[in-house]
Amino acid sequence: MADLSISKEYLQKTLIELLNIASPSGFTDRIAAFVCKTLQECGINFHTTQRGAIISTLSGRQNVFDRSIVAHLDTLGAMVKTLKDNGRLTISPVGTWSSRYAEGARVTIYSDSGPVRGTVLPLLASGHIHGGKVDSQPTSWEHVEVRIDQVCKSAKDLNRIGIEVGDYVAIDSATEITSTGFINARHLDDKAGVAILLAVAQWYSENEIELPVDCHLVFTITEEVGSGASAAIDGDTAEMVALDHAPVGPGQNAIEDGVTIAMMDLSGPYDIHLSRKLVDLCKVHGITYTKDIFKHYRSDSASAISAGNDTRTALIGFGVDASHGYERSHISSLISVAELLGWFIQSPPAFKNENDALCTLK
Repeated sequence: MADLSISKEYLQKTLIELLNIASPSGFTDRIAAFVCKTLQECGINFHTTQRGAIISTLSGRQNVFDRSIVAHLDTLGAMVKTLKDNGRLTISPVGTWSSRYAEGARVTIYSDSGPVRGTVLPLLASGHIHGGKVDSQPTSWEHVEVRIDQVCKSAKDLNRIGIEVGDYVAIDSATEITSTGFINARHLDDKAGVAILLAVAQWYSENEIELPVDCHLVFTITEEVGSGASAAIDGDTAEMVALDHAPVGPGQNAIEDGVTIAMMDLSGPYDIHLSRKLVDLCKVHGITYTKDIFKHYRSDSASAISAGNDTRTALIGFGVDASHGYERSHISSLISVAELLGWFIQSPPAFKNENDALCTLK
């Protein structure tokens, strides 16, 4: 096996570039173009599906019983629901997240006439005007609005500048990386996963790594709205690893400074053989890891299996605090996940033929 030399600088630079590209579910063309360009620079072949997911291939000695590693390009966001008589906008969420995390966010509204900047505010935004009522208003999408940075005092004014119902609203990432290695940003789910995959691709291309079997790096575009990898997995994939965030917090075992291997989530258990293989790779190569069970969580694996793909699945995550909010991870977690993937794609298949699948658990 080739030694691991994942570039921390490349990974971090790529992540910042990804975080600066708006990509709520359904609005992913720009980030997909960025990923395609990056794969081209690495000399890696790829193709896109009809809907726009990207499937690239790292060639191996064997092109049967392939592997797929899947991360998603799409993020949470919103869409214009109503043009209000006061010149502001009501919005509906894209993906599942709380309006609590939207309050105060800077946003871009993508209208056909061009992008417009604004801010998400609670309906009662000023204590100087509403007094204590600002602390007692409900938390819901019906209780926030977008104030846009143009002179707009009516719905007609909004129409005049080209804003319409159905326009996408992208939430700024507000990225900050500290000297201690912490990465604070919205949308680390799953742009950090995408950056990890691209860093692995860059390492592979620069070191001419020989793989035992073909490995597909798959970038899906609708994970946050449920369909994700449903139609993006090669039919010959025997092992699929979903790469996503691991929620850190009370009652969870996930960590911010290493790899978290999910054993089960809302959709049920992951494949025990593939999960054990990933644990063993961590042990052999000295990678900090933990195992966890996610109660309110669904990944690209679930959409792939629900669509009828006959593949074993596992999930590895980089630790994220305050998931689906203003998130935080640590660069050490991202590097650890990248190293695990580097060892994984160089390792022999867990099952070399169909009969191996009939093994007995030990």
